[in-house]
Amino acid sequence: MQVSKTRRIAGWVLTVLVAVFLIGPSAGGKFADWEGKAEMFDHLGYSLELMKQIGVVEVIVALLLLIPQTSFVGAILVTGYLGGATATHVRVGEAFFFPIVIGVLMWIGLGLRRPEVFRLAFAGNPGEPGHDA
Repeated sequence: MQVSKTRRIAGWVLTVLVAVFLIGPSAGGKFADWEGKAEMFDHLGYSLELMKQIGVVEVIVALLLLIPQTSFVGAILVTGYLGGATATHVRVGEAFFFPIVIGVLMWIGLGLRRPEVFRLAFAGNPGEPGHDA
């Protein structure tokens, strides 16, 4: 199926925005020094050293999302990463919707770029009678 140019561009815009957020302010905050950083990460239950390692993972999965050949695997890995972020915020009693919104936007972006993602997500159960495999 041919993807319209408008959909492909919209998909890339969403994908790049998600990746820029993950690589920029999110991972960047794990590498940069700023006032209150140790206290915030301690509140979340993570050491500064572990947060740097988590930042490396965040950058890697975001880059995988941007590479067309690895974008689907990257999206799966970003979903796992965001699941961990959601769980962390739930555990400490903070608002947890933001990582979920980022994940939904990421999958919409990928689906606009690669319609087979939407077909896989909304096709129903492939084992059902009458389903075209």
